[in-house]
Amino acid sequence: MTLFNDTELFTVGSEGKKIFDLPDSELILIDNFFNKEESDHYYEMLLHQTKWQEYEMEMFNKTVTAPRMIAWYQDKESNGTSENSPPWTPELLAIRKRVENEVAVDFNAVLLNLYRNGKDGVAWHSDKEHNTGQNPIIASVTFGETRMFRLRHKCRKDIPLVEIPLHHGSFLLMAGTTNSFWQHQVPKTARDVLPRINLTFRRVYRKG
Repeated sequence: MTLFNDTELFTVGSEGKKIFDLPDSELILIDNFFNKEESDHYYEMLLHQTKWQEYEMEMFNKTVTAPRMIAWYQDKESNGTSENSPPWTPELLAIRKRVENEVAVDFNAVLLNLYRNGKDGVAWHSDKEHNTGQNPIIASVTFGETRMFRLRHKCRKDIPLVEIPLHHGSFLLMAGTTNSFWQHQVPKTARDVLPRINLTFRRVYRKG
């Protein structure tokens, strides 16, 4: 039984804006992009009002349930509704507007990931480019528990692993050739951690 608000335990970053000096990448972190009050509000709203779903993925030639839950929102196309996308909530639209104003890009879709505890994570990967084009701009917002975000270069083994703690209310921009040359992950942890919600805004294009 929880006797206090989970958000009281969440850490808000204090590093301000950081531009990473890494080859083949454009990577920018802004801690406290949303202040503590805003972050607490969005965390509670998204955690309890999002229609979270499990999803299956292919791994080692078999189908497994991903260790996290997701939700997908996408703008309606001019000729009808996007595939299986619910309408954007006021909270999602407000977050999207703040992100768009920061990066001067109009996004039309967002993937939400819910990491329920330390057993949830995401393995090494680069985002698929079949519907976002080459070198997509990905704007990532985090609410909730601080989890480590790791990056590794696909080709250059001389470049050390990069570790970035993504705090409550933080914003991370991956642009340029980052997705082409780097992989990223959110590793699982044995620590007893609270939920983390991550939103990745992107620009998707119609097939065909």
